[in-house]
Amino acid sequence: EWSSPPFQQLSGVTQTCATKKVGWDNVAYFCYPFTVEMVYTQEDEDSLPQWPVLYFEVLSLDFWQRYRVEGYGSLVLPASPGVHMLTIPTWRPVDLGTVAEMRRFFIGGSPELEDLTYIRVPSTFKGKRLSRFGFRTKTTGSVTFRLYCMQQSKAFLENSALKQRMQSVLDRLGGFSQQSSVYNVLEAFQRARRRMQEARESLPQDLINTSASAV
Repeated sequence: EWSSPPFQQLSGVTQTCATKKVGWDNVAYFCYPFTVEMVYTQEDEDSLPQWPVLYFEVLSLDFWQRYRVEGYGSLVLPASPGVHMLTIPTWRPVDLGTVAEMRRFFIGGSPELEDLTYIRVPSTFKGKRLSRFGFRTKTTGSVTFRLYCMQQSKAFLENSALKQRMQSVLDRLGGFSQQSSVYNVLEAFQRARRRMQEARESLPQDLINTSASAV
């Protein structure tokens, strides 16, 4: 249920990079940038989406321009936005015997996968259990990816709009509460003033004149 724009390139090849010694390992810094844009259309709300997978293959090139497969690997793209540093181990298929290793060293070439999806689950597999019995491999190294992931969704917009609406409602309620408190004070003052006037009118006239002269 994933799709990509027609102009999107879903495969590529990096440049050839010379390795250097870092500790006991030979390290190549490819620094190869790539951009992938994918759209997920959710039709069944009960099913969880299967996140996209990035398949990669590492090749080596010697002085005599001979290629060798050094490793295969796969990477499930992160489901959360942000910056992610992921180191993925690699492996390669091997043939038994010294002749196969000598052929690889002197002539070049090595067993390769015809279908890269065999790194995880082959695209042609239809059963329930996948058996790799008899398939011999060898651990070769690792590849580190730095991924910057962004996500866009209408649900995010709806949630932000709902938050803004709630905030505006709270602001209005706060303004109304302030206005109501002012109105309450004014009404209390008016009621107290009316009570004072009624009490003054109910007093005898001579008592009012005496109190006025004393003041």
